[in-house]
Amino acid sequence: MSAQIPISTFKPYRGEKARLARAYDYLILVLALFLFIGSFHLHFALTVGDWDFWVDWKDRQWWPLVTPLIGITFPAAVQAVLWDKFRLPLGATLCVAALLLGTWVTRVFAYHYWNYFPINMVLPATMIPGALVLDTLLMLTNSLTITSIFGGAAFALLFYPTNWPIFGMFHQPVEVANSQLTVADLFGFQYIRTGMPEYLRIIERGTLRTYGQYATPLAAFCSALLCSLMYPLWWYIGKWFANTRYLKKI
Repeated sequence: MSAQIPISTFKPYRGEKARLARAYDYLILVLALFLFIGSFHLHFALTVGDWDFWVDWKDRQWWPLVTPLIGITFPAAVQAVLWDKFRLPLGATLCVAALLLGTWVTRVFAYHYWNYFPINMVLPATMIPGALVLDTLLMLTNSLTITSIFGGAAFALLFYPTNWPIFGMFHQPVEVANSQLTVADLFGFQYIRTGMPEYLRIIERGTLRTYGQYATPLAAFCSALLCSLMYPLWWYIGKWFANTRYLKKI
């Protein structure tokens, strides 16, 4: 049998060693934060894409459907880690705040200063109210099922009304060259963006008009149902990535 080392021999770092260890911890946290911001921002840009980039893509049908559905993925995974391992009910809010920080940096420096697009044309949407509801429900109920059903639905249903004070002004009608269009459409005509083979805007397309003229509530409730299903899927993905695995001794 191997000799056991007494616990008293393990002494915590003191003095200079403790300062260096603490500085190393802070460095790891800062690097992990930047890595997290970059990964979530890349995931969001590749999936939501133009619906979040341009103000004239923020329509009543696809924007409130696609954005919450993709936006709930990383918050669910990080909630699983922070709540299961540390009992910290701030995973969703941390995710959305990190995404918003990275998005604002990109829109200001890459879109506005580099490519000269007006900042009003590339304003990012916010999902912080829905993230706060997700964290609050998880903290109060400690239930994945309740958070998935009610928190996921609230995350989607709160998206459009909380963003309306920001983007509602761009939906005002104007008359230009004997044609009626919105202020957001006018942005799109004034600032041309290239595409292959031509620039196409995927807005207000689909069959939701079959059920009436109000497409936004239908899109929001459809997104709420899908978010309730997407949330537990990414919760278990985050939980799987956070597992600690050990190699068996041969």
